[in-house]
Amino acid sequence: MTGLRAYRLDVPPLLADRGIDRVLAFAVPLVMRFRGIEVREGTLLHGSEGWGEWSPFWDYDPVESASWLHAGIEGATRRLPGVRRDRVPVNVTIPVVDADRARQMAAESACRTAKVKVADPHSDLREDCRRVAAVREAMPDGHIRVDANAAWDVETAVRAITELDAAAEGLEYVEQPCASVAELAQVRRKVNVPVAADESVRRAEDPLAVARVGAADLIIVKAQPLAGVARALEVIDAAGLPAVVSSALDTSIGIGLATHLAAALPSLDYACGLGTIRLFRGDVSASPLLPAGGYLSPQRGEVDVEAEEPDANLCPRWSQRLDLTVAALAELERS
Repeated sequence: MTGLRAYRLDVPPLLADRGIDRVLAFAVPLVMRFRGIEVREGTLLHGSEGWGEWSPFWDYDPVESASWLHAGIEGATRRLPGVRRDRVPVNVTIPVVDADRARQMAAESACRTAKVKVADPHSDLREDCRRVAAVREAMPDGHIRVDANAAWDVETAVRAITELDAAAEGLEYVEQPCASVAELAQVRRKVNVPVAADESVRRAEDPLAVARVGAADLIIVKAQPLAGVARALEVIDAAGLPAVVSSALDTSIGIGLATHLAAALPSLDYACGLGTIRLFRGDVSASPLLPAGGYLSPQRGEVDVEAEEPDANLCPRWSQRLDLTVAALAELERS
């Protein structure tokens, strides 16, 4: 599944001081457009414990990308926590595709839970309902959750959730229906479907606000945006809410670290969003961390691609971005 190349970047002094001895830039094409991109780019960091991943999306500025960088350094240089289970249930992610393709993806996944993307600018509620209903046909006894990526206002969210719940014959939960914590709290009071917070946790200055004001029934936790596995465990413990560990569209390096996070939780009530390697046309590992029978086992991902010659397009962009983010991380740590 590789067929890819990764390219060496210079290691910034701050990263070298923290045990990083190699940095590789990568670009992985996606099976279909997802989250507005067709190629997943990022970097891999190597240290004493193996590989970490730093792959913030391009809409993250250096300050926000600094937490992702902290996670990458941690993944490469710190031991992972002990695990409480030897396998983690995962969901299949259904992008904005037509109903027939959604049905096929759900049926082929062997997962018992599906997360269906909705509220995309290129789709409408009627199409979203058809997609959800098709997934229910493929998973008559499974769980279906939908993810709106903060696209709705409160009124739209209440109407859409009601219709999607009917199409699904019961939703497990709706993920981030609105952008603000206050809106999430309003929606939660108005619907009978549990509300999960994602962006209001991973992109918030205060990731615990949703729990404190009762704006969510559960939280979505992604290790990279929360500065790594250790910090994510702290957030989950402090929130006191059930957690779903999910991928930030990671390669197998990030998936391996996130699976360890899920396997280390005291309780795991929901399938995790860690089956996203299926959305890639390749991977940085010759043994990609793909679910088997709807489960993943906690293990570190291995990097099997490398090239010495720099890519004239990829490398300058990521070298500059890394330098800016290293500077932001240093400034944040001084303040």
